[in-house]
Amino acid sequence: MTTRISIQTHDFDVNAEIAALTEGRSDIGAVVTFSGLVRGDDSLTAMTLEHYPGMTEREIAAHVAEAEGRWPLLGVTVIHRVGRLLPGARIVLVAVASSHRGAAFAAAEFLMDYLKTRAPFWKEEERAGDTRWVEARASDDDAAKRWR
Repeated sequence: MTTRISIQTHDFDVNAEIAALTEGRSDIGAVVTFSGLVRGDDSLTAMTLEHYPGMTEREIAAHVAEAEGRWPLLGVTVIHRVGRLLPGARIVLVAVASSHRGAAFAAAEFLMDYLKTRAPFWKEEERAGDTRWVEARASDDDAAKRWR
């Protein structure tokens, strides 16, 4: 299985990432992608994401390995941006390749639920000149419980 995990400040090209994931492969029958954007709702003017370099990549890799143990995957790409991002900016990409769509959909959802609830990122929101750290949401934790 090919795996690419990147924590980066610069933007990414979803189509280029899919092409890289599938290049030269004839065994892939499905690629499921999730691309998350910074929402500008409730007067959000910016979001700053921080992480612990090295630890974050290792933690994500462990969950990719768990997904590989649960589903027959052929490739996974996880890109998460850090730094100050404005509304509309791409923030995360999860792309999962498999021979069949069911495994790709399930693994992509599993990985996104993990990224929302357990990945070591810290988010600070800016609203009308005020900043605050984002707290965990019970709804995200509830979504992740189904994978236990």
